[in-house]
Amino acid sequence: NTADAPSAPGFRYMPETGEEVFSSFLGVPVQRLGEALGVLVVQSKDAREYSADEIYGLEVVAMVLAEMTELGAFVGEGGGMGQRHSQPSMLRGTVAQEGVAEGHIWLHEPRVVVANPIADDPHHELIRLNEAVEELRVGVDKMLTLASADKEQAEVLEAYRMFANSKGWMRRMEEDISRGLSAEAAVEKEQSLARARMGKAGDNYLRERLADLDDLSNRLLRILTGQGQDTGAEMPADPILVARNIGPAELLDYGRSLKGIVLEAGSVGSHAAIVARALAIPLIVHADRATLESLNGDHVLVDGEQGIVHLRPDDTVVSAFRDKMAMQAAAAERYVSIRDKPAKTLCGDVVSLHMNAGLMADLPSLEGSGAEGVGLFRTELQFLVRNKMPKRSELSALYTRVLDAAQGKPVVFRTLDIGSDKVLPYMKPNDEPNPALGWRAIRVGLDKPGVMLMQLQALIRAANGRPLTIMFPFVAQFEEYTDARALMDKAMERERSLGHVLPERVDVGAMLETPSLAFAPQKFFEQVGFLSIGGNDLKQFFFAADRENERVRRRYDSLNVSFLSFLERIVERCDTTQTKLSFCGEDAGRPVEALCLAAIGLRTLSMRPASIGPVKSLLRRSNLTEVRKVIADARHRGEMNVRPAIMEYLKKQG
Repeated sequence: NTADAPSAPGFRYMPETGEEVFSSFLGVPVQRLGEALGVLVVQSKDAREYSADEIYGLEVVAMVLAEMTELGAFVGEGGGMGQRHSQPSMLRGTVAQEGVAEGHIWLHEPRVVVANPIADDPHHELIRLNEAVEELRVGVDKMLTLASADKEQAEVLEAYRMFANSKGWMRRMEEDISRGLSAEAAVEKEQSLARARMGKAGDNYLRERLADLDDLSNRLLRILTGQGQDTGAEMPADPILVARNIGPAELLDYGRSLKGIVLEAGSVGSHAAIVARALAIPLIVHADRATLESLNGDHVLVDGEQGIVHLRPDDTVVSAFRDKMAMQAAAAERYVSIRDKPAKTLCGDVVSLHMNAGLMADLPSLEGSGAEGVGLFRTELQFLVRNKMPKRSELSALYTRVLDAAQGKPVVFRTLDIGSDKVLPYMKPNDEPNPALGWRAIRVGLDKPGVMLMQLQALIRAANGRPLTIMFPFVAQFEEYTDARALMDKAMERERSLGHVLPERVDVGAMLETPSLAFAPQKFFEQVGFLSIGGNDLKQFFFAADRENERVRRRYDSLNVSFLSFLERIVERCDTTQTKLSFCGEDAGRPVEALCLAAIGLRTLSMRPASIGPVKSLLRRSNLTEVRKVIADARHRGEMNVRPAIMEYLKKQG
């Protein structure tokens, strides 16, 4: 808002456009739920600043324009604000689970549509608003009463209640109604302002509080419009779930019915991503505006290889996408033909391929994928999807079912790996500046030995005389392993004294996820039952680059010479002490990376079930001796990354 636009920073007069000379300028954003759709501009030749009432009037007009755009009021050729949700749209995000899928949108939280932004009877609208706010407050009070036993949850809901009873929030909505907006439009106007502030807030606490206000506004809009969660819409036969974010328990409720998942928030290491990988459902996170651009039933293509979502795609995109899916289906059929064959290379080396799991739903993949066993069973998922600590008997029953389903194939159980991005809903969260380097995994287990002993006893009982393999996560130094091993011995002695059947044999190992453990004393390598390199964490700590941070995660590569040399050192140390060694992580499931890992001496790889076929196919067609030479030559030439050399070699091999 300026009386002298020509002197304002950024002003530029362009006579070639034929624009008139003006002095005053007012620009008001046309926005809906924090998304800027355009700008409403007013100019005048007279030098004057616009009053607060004039600005407010234009804000109301801008909001009505935004709502009418949402309802498709502006249609026709050349419309600057054409009808929403009718044109093709492409969204970019981050791949959290690979794969491609075609289907139709299913919104996890259906968006509320405000059909009447303007009202003729302000008095009636004020009554509607007050009744709806009272219903909202009663609902929040009920939630607070139910959560009174849970201090953490109660504190969050107490903040919720403070917002619901905020006089300032109420006053602003009442003022909007008195100036002609409907109750729904007044609520959404406040929600839009909260969303806009949310995007600018640098403080995490403030962002969370603004998110609380946004959620309250959604609840209030659903009360006013009657558009609840159950809209009467039927889930399509091929649903692609779209949401701002989703928890693991909610995702498990959908199960394998989903063809794909698109989230505005989320992360590659989130609970939802872990469940999506377990269910082999393509997942894209950080897809901005996904919920705003989508409507239930919209045709959508999810490219989990490139991190792209095609909404309402045109025929040419659909045709190209279906060709890609057909090629992948043909490749999958080729992998079935080698399912029961070993991953034996042309030079005679055999690589053992195992699968990662975390749910009972994973286990049918054990036979279908051709995996030789479960190289990593994530036990924390059973803790994450519950509202309270599971009982020993419940865990024992679950682990028994896992071993039964494995039908004699080896299963490596990783003890509880919580902390960092995996926070149990019933544990008090720790406010840590860098949780990935904080109180997590084995550190939690050693500080809370009761929980670890309970889990170890459940595993021993589940084995019921069968072999049992356990590994401890995030071991950074020798003492942590010996302390954890002592707890295992204590659990065994306890079970023996109770007269329970002990496992036929117990293998106890550790995950090597920190560079420090690679330099542990020789005695550690002699004593540990086996080692499994946790590639995801090890890589981010080796390169000091957070894999959740999009700005830096793509700056480092597994085929960097430094990282490969480091892995070779680990292989050499394990060879010296005859310590069994495996590699577990996303890189194990990428054929080119898996080939290089095998070439430097790793003979056991663990990956998601869907990756076993592609990895085995490439290994069976490769000569590791030649690959080793390609890596050595690239290193000798001073190249920092062997990927270009490996890709050139593979290209020559056809």
